[in-house]
Amino acid sequence: MRPSRRQEEGAVMKRRTFMAASAVSLALPAVARAQSDRVFKFIPQADLSVLDPVWTTAYVARNHGFMVFDTLYGQAGPNGGYAATPQMVAGHAVENEGRIWKLTLRDGLLFHDGQRVLARDCVASIRRWGARDTLGQELMARTDELSAADDMTIVFRLKRGFALLPDALGKCSSNMCPIMPERLAVTDPYKQITEMVGSGPYRFKADERMQGAHFAWERFQAYRPRETGVPEWTSGPKVSHFERIEWHIIPDPATAAAAMQSGEMDGWELPTGDLLPLLTGNPNLKRELVYETGFCMLLRPNHLFPPFDNPAVRRALLSAIDQTEVLVAMNGTDPSLRKVPCGFFPPASPMASDAGIELLSGKPDYNRAKADLQAAGYKGETVVLMVPGDFPVIKAESDVAAEMMRRAGLNVDYQAVDWGTLVQRRASKNSPAQGGWDAFCTGTSGIDYFSPATHAALRGNGAQAWFGWPNSAKLEALRVAWLDAPDLAAQKRIAAEIQAQAFIDVPYYPLGLSFNPSIYRGDISDVVRGFPIFWGVRRA
Repeated sequence: MRPSRRQEEGAVMKRRTFMAASAVSLALPAVARAQSDRVFKFIPQADLSVLDPVWTTAYVARNHGFMVFDTLYGQAGPNGGYAATPQMVAGHAVENEGRIWKLTLRDGLLFHDGQRVLARDCVASIRRWGARDTLGQELMARTDELSAADDMTIVFRLKRGFALLPDALGKCSSNMCPIMPERLAVTDPYKQITEMVGSGPYRFKADERMQGAHFAWERFQAYRPRETGVPEWTSGPKVSHFERIEWHIIPDPATAAAAMQSGEMDGWELPTGDLLPLLTGNPNLKRELVYETGFCMLLRPNHLFPPFDNPAVRRALLSAIDQTEVLVAMNGTDPSLRKVPCGFFPPASPMASDAGIELLSGKPDYNRAKADLQAAGYKGETVVLMVPGDFPVIKAESDVAAEMMRRAGLNVDYQAVDWGTLVQRRASKNSPAQGGWDAFCTGTSGIDYFSPATHAALRGNGAQAWFGWPNSAKLEALRVAWLDAPDLAAQKRIAAEIQAQAFIDVPYYPLGLSFNPSIYRGDISDVVRGFPIFWGVRRA
């Protein structure tokens, strides 16, 4: 449900209180300012409504999750070929033609409650994550036995070799594999955990949580970074230079821009395109392309209910898609901030192809879309579109999508919600008339969609699929074939077949690739890319 007016007014007052405190700090004596310099103040993309990074695929939960929880493997960025690298593990041994993997933990790993990290904690954490994540589901389906041989050794006994095992456990896309104490990891994966105890570089300050206004983390003094490697994405040493991280929820872009220009905030994750010229023109601010693989923007229909339970209806709407219109609304007219046409894999991926791309290459044909909808049997059913008013770039995307659907002849019920409500509500399988939904827009980091292995929105596994729950035996069979492909050439061929099939089944509508820069204060250096990462970064 949407928060009441009283709740909204309370959140505004909390934001004003923290903004006022920030302004006062600028006038404090040098000693107090030095203390403030140990704090990094950040404006995230949206409110942190869900803390459990297994339960949701929302990036704001993932970004929080990587501060609190460590992972067995990290993921390098483009310089490291996006490869999986040891993080919590010292290393691994592979035996019996790839069917046995033995992972050995590093010494000195501690949870935030002071307890040692043990192999059984990792086993329970992997099982919980593996029930929800698309690649985790595949790993667990190929696993005969997952056990803790001793306190330091995790053992996978597989049905057949699976070379992507480290990539699965170290993925930094949505649904990370967070390692938590066994007592928390045994929680039903379809229920949220709310106690945040991990072994990551920062501890969550639950006592400071002000929903819709403020969140804080403090440096975990007992965290032991890896001693080797280069910090890139989630790989290498995680060295924290700030004692404290604060997130300030400022949904109004103009207010956020003012906070950045005045020096009250140190970073803003996703400024709106119309404000970028103003911000980049400020000599005290700088632009960083943190999400360097871009965002694959998309419109996700609900496959459980009319009208989108009908594949012919889903195909009919393809004629109304205008990727350029969506991205201009989000980021302005700068062509460097968009890439169109973009299919079901981002252009930087080896899996990208032109298969079926002509459906997204021309100008939208609304008359054809209307005719195809009628031929498909569309009866004027209401389409409930959830639109997050407090997430500016997604709202801009959603507004264009709503207009495209209307022009195509769909009866759109535009329901304005906040992002936290959308994240909660999209998990509901109730009918739209009973509080469910028909469609929503979002954006996914390009790295998530680099391959069928991690591409959650391309799954066709019904009840276990990502929100929207498409069911496609053909997409699933092609995905398995891709995972078993012997070489890159075979993977590319199968990926092209997957894209062609996706234009038939339409699990979602690709709305183009968006490059959304972040803004930081000029004295912030060593920003780690991939997504907002809070180790490595320092104040010059």
